[in-house]
Amino acid sequence: MRSRSRRLFGSLIPYILAGAALAVTCGRAEAFDFFGLFGSEDTPPAVSTDALAYTVEFDSGDADKALKTALKDASSLYRLRQDAPPDGDSLARRAVNDFAPLVDTLWGAGYYDATVEIAIGTAVLRIGQDETAAMARAAESHRGRTVVPITVRVVPGPLFALGAVAVLEAASRRAFAPDELPAKVIGLKPGDPARSSDLKAAQARMIDYFRARSHPLAKVAAIKPVVDHATHMMDLTLVLDPGPRAGFGEVTVNGPQEFPSSVVRSFIYIEEGDPYSPKALADARESVRQIPALGSIRIREATKLDRNGNLPIFVDAADRLPYVVGFAAKYSTTDGPAGQVYWQDRNLFGGAESLRLEGDLFVNPRNNGTRLASFRDLKFSDLGGRFKASFVKPALGGSRNDLLIDALAENMRTGGDRFGGYSSRLADATVAIRHRFDNTFSMQIGAEAMIGHTTDVLGKVNYTLIGIPIGAIYDTTDSKLDPTRGLRINASFTPYPSFLGSSLDLVVAKAQASTYWAIDEDARYVLAARVRIGSLSGASLVEIPANLRFYGGGGGSVRGYRYQSLGPRGPFGYVVGGRSLLEASAELRIKITETIGVVPFFDAGNAFTSSLPKFSDTLQMSAGLGLRYYTAIGPIRLDVAAPLNPRRGDKPVTLYVSIGQSF
Repeated sequence: MRSRSRRLFGSLIPYILAGAALAVTCGRAEAFDFFGLFGSEDTPPAVSTDALAYTVEFDSGDADKALKTALKDASSLYRLRQDAPPDGDSLARRAVNDFAPLVDTLWGAGYYDATVEIAIGTAVLRIGQDETAAMARAAESHRGRTVVPITVRVVPGPLFALGAVAVLEAASRRAFAPDELPAKVIGLKPGDPARSSDLKAAQARMIDYFRARSHPLAKVAAIKPVVDHATHMMDLTLVLDPGPRAGFGEVTVNGPQEFPSSVVRSFIYIEEGDPYSPKALADARESVRQIPALGSIRIREATKLDRNGNLPIFVDAADRLPYVVGFAAKYSTTDGPAGQVYWQDRNLFGGAESLRLEGDLFVNPRNNGTRLASFRDLKFSDLGGRFKASFVKPALGGSRNDLLIDALAENMRTGGDRFGGYSSRLADATVAIRHRFDNTFSMQIGAEAMIGHTTDVLGKVNYTLIGIPIGAIYDTTDSKLDPTRGLRINASFTPYPSFLGSSLDLVVAKAQASTYWAIDEDARYVLAARVRIGSLSGASLVEIPANLRFYGGGGGSVRGYRYQSLGPRGPFGYVVGGRSLLEASAELRIKITETIGVVPFFDAGNAFTSSLPKFSDTLQMSAGLGLRYYTAIGPIRLDVAAPLNPRRGDKPVTLYVSIGQSF
């Protein structure tokens, strides 16, 4: 590892020396500009005889900062100031082209009497006057001598206000009643600034309002502003055509090329005659994206209704590259490092079948009294592994039923400290049918066979389990990796009866619910809460394999405590797991910037010997602070947690690093 670090540092030395040389030979500002930290955008290109470098200064008087920024954003002169034009004519044309966007920006802010001038010395361009030749000559006079100084002078004038505001129905030319179009949807009233941007936003709100109420063809038929320059007022009349109420028409899927379009159609929960809804279209778009073999998706609406008064829908679907390979890594100061590699075929047999193979490798903690002091002490027996294969055949026969096949082989060990642990080896296979009721709710039932053995302080258990797993998922969240709104519930119930061949009668029940509430409209502050419960019944604690018992603690459980270190204790004070579980978590996810966030959190939980949680028993609690770095694939999570009621042997602080929110 040390020699590798030396090689890496050695490969960087030429670049470091080159940066240092540049810093020595350049001025201070230029040296920093090598790293893009000194605002080089404000420094014009060097003066030359081949091009006309220029500066742009905005003189807008007492205009507010937002208007000044908007004017700069609209100006091509300002945006292209690092791209020096070759001659004066080109620079003059660039200046003339600025008038339209600058005036549009001023009108958008409600300044309808504004004036704009663009000057180079005494050569001045004004709207409606052809002075480009004079402007070009003034610019050429600076060639090879100095930077061309351009001044954009803006006099906004008075801010116009709205006078009378009327919204009329197109067919009858009558005003909408409040129950037909609420005032808060219009959002315009006399005395408000007459900003054209606000007027456009109001039109969009009204159209969205009617579309959400099954009027897909709603449109603004006419806009009639009357501007009084003497009083600086604007009377506004909007003529709105809601169009007829309609339902969804036929849904036509175009593409994909490599698997049947019926697979795509099965993930669209829109039926002909259903009331039209923009939300239903948005949900369909998200639902279809669950198909791994699908690349891009585009949903189009027809421009007119069909003969039944419904709106036809067209779905354009494109294929995705069939193969993907990747890796993931995580680390915590209590559980150590872990890595995963995976490979997936997204269209195995040409029917959008997905086959995913995963391999996990991790360092098993030692529970024989010795410790792993360094990597030199690492033995092959210290490595744990997990291999998983998952196959999904979606849309059986074009239906909303999916075939799920999963296989798992695992060799792992927990423990390594005063809380003990267990060793486990197992092989497991499950076949299930999942039915998707809609994009939020699904249920599945199947058959499972598991064989393995575990060893802990209570003894060795060899087991064979054959059961019927039943599960349900309800998910209304807006994101899988970083939800800000909605509810997510995952519940399962699996009986392993002896008459099917199980070595013990066992019933396993689990449920987890999490909810997310955005405090503000932009979801920069999100409250998140989670509750998890579990129950094992039908067998005593010593009969149940150690890996099937419930434990608390770890990055996805009660943070601040070692993985699976919470639960009832057996001989030597070792944690042996329980027959029931209760956990709860709460977080406040605060987004500081678009990429950085902080998350204060609180966790509590424990496992119990009884088959149902005992609320009178002690819950282990922790609190901490997390850092989030938001990326296109989800947030990168760093959490620091501390136990609030630590036991002897618990670490004072634990660090967790992984991808995705904790729940």
